[in-house]
Amino acid sequence: MHPLVTAVEVIPPYRLRLTFEDGTTGTVDARSWVEQSPGVFAELRDPAAFAKVFVNGESGTIEWPNGGLQWGTYQESGGVNPPWELAGGR
Repeated sequence: MHPLVTAVEVIPPYRLRLTFEDGTTGTVDARSWVEQSPGVFAELRDPAAFAKVFVNGESGTIEWPNGGLQWGTYQESGGVNPPWELAGGR
């Protein structure tokens, strides 16, 4: 199981600064994942749509307002992991 996300900040156009429940923080560059994503995730190619990301406080996952765009659920159901590298964490 992955640590729960407690905060997310967008660094335009496709970077996210994440804070996890254990206090670890880091930045992920999601550009290549967003640019190659099929289906419902393709709408995140619009930087304005990508910037609407938020943390679901109950599940500790990042989501987008569409409702079908929940990263944690997609990943746990066998979805392809985005090629993210957590950088700058502590």
